[in-house]
Amino acid sequence: MINMFNLIRKDIVLQKQIIMILLPVLLIYLLLDSSSILVGYLFSTIMIMVAFSIDEKSEINILLNSLPYTRKQIVSSKYIGVFIFTFLVVFTIFIGNLIIHKEITPWKDILFIFSLVMVFTALILPFSYKFKSQYLLIASPVLFVIYMVVVTFFIKNLNDKIREFVQALLTSQNSQLYWLIVLSVVAIYVCSWFLSIRIYRKKVF
Repeated sequence: MINMFNLIRKDIVLQKQIIMILLPVLLIYLLLDSSSILVGYLFSTIMIMVAFSIDEKSEINILLNSLPYTRKQIVSSKYIGVFIFTFLVVFTIFIGNLIIHKEITPWKDILFIFSLVMVFTALILPFSYKFKSQYLLIASPVLFVIYMVVVTFFIKNLNDKIREFVQALLTSQNSQLYWLIVLSVVAIYVCSWFLSIRIYRKKVF
């Protein structure tokens, strides 16, 4: 448990300057009345990927594996750290909305931010452990081009459908639906966690 705490603390300390820059910028976006969900998702994923990219350097990996940490602890610290970084962003949004807009951030928005970040992490981390996050820089524009082709030629109202779907989720009063979403996201996240541990254990540095 102490080892895990030290690994998470290491991620926070290494990102201290980035956090000090990102959180005030986040408040500026709130001043511009940007979507709390979109802003929360973007800022959380940025901090998570920066933390991962730091550890991805070969010298850092060699150092970590020479210290009294198991590979399971190294991977698990990243998955636990996701909640800490997301909490920092959500807490900033909560306080920002309270001060700037004099309103309390809806719990559904907070749930949606955590769910989006967890699904993103569940998809990205196993890929990054298997290959390298630099390949995401190649995959991202390719996926964007595919998305634009789909929107332009096949489903021209895709953006509207996505907005309507999100709005329907946020306004739904069906508690069973939210439980289903939460359980599904947790299941995906846990499966990704175990898969990343399996991949990282087989890596050679």
